[in-house]
Amino acid sequence: MAYALLGRRDLLLGAGSAMLLFSAPGAFAERLLTPAQTLGPFYPDALPLDRDNDLLIVDDHLTPASGTVVHLHGQIVDPRGTPLKGALVEIWQVDANGIYLHSRGGARSRRDPNFQGYGRFLTASSGEYRFRTIRPVSYPGRTPHIHVAVTLPGQPRFATQCYIRGEPRNLRDGILNALADPRARELLIVPFAPLANSALGEQVARFDIVLGLTPAS
Repeated sequence: MAYALLGRRDLLLGAGSAMLLFSAPGAFAERLLTPAQTLGPFYPDALPLDRDNDLLIVDDHLTPASGTVVHLHGQIVDPRGTPLKGALVEIWQVDANGIYLHSRGGARSRRDPNFQGYGRFLTASSGEYRFRTIRPVSYPGRTPHIHVAVTLPGQPRFATQCYIRGEPRNLRDGILNALADPRARELLIVPFAPLANSALGEQVARFDIVLGLTPAS
């Protein structure tokens, strides 16, 4: 499927174990729950003023962030595939130099000032989310990844991480491989594929998240 290149206005306005498949007679098959992963030590200790879903442009700066552009998108659903409206989706990651927005997330002098480092998106009735960011890079001790958190009203915040399919460092990453079940690991590893008709070498990645909901008290 080809994905159209989204402008900044479109982006702003656009809408630890796995669960076994449930296949009781007469029931809809339930989906595998997305495995939880650590929130990590580098969730921003001070959120940026610009918190939109376009991480390549900070405020009204004209210079975009360095790195390979990635259109990250997906859908937040429950185990039966029902889209979840009103889910706050947050992402954060290192810049092209391997530096987080967090004050202790790497040398401040090397941080790309044009990379937002953090973004958020609120899902509509379709449960879909989208971000424009960069392809994550590795840093000492970690394979490339994007942190993702989802918070629904009345539910605890769910945190996980998105990894690049085919990345050799995945085999040595301690956090990814703490998931002993290979099926669980596979749910977090997605293709970062070339964006059709992009002259800039942009990529697209789809990362769907299946949440188990906590009953209201």
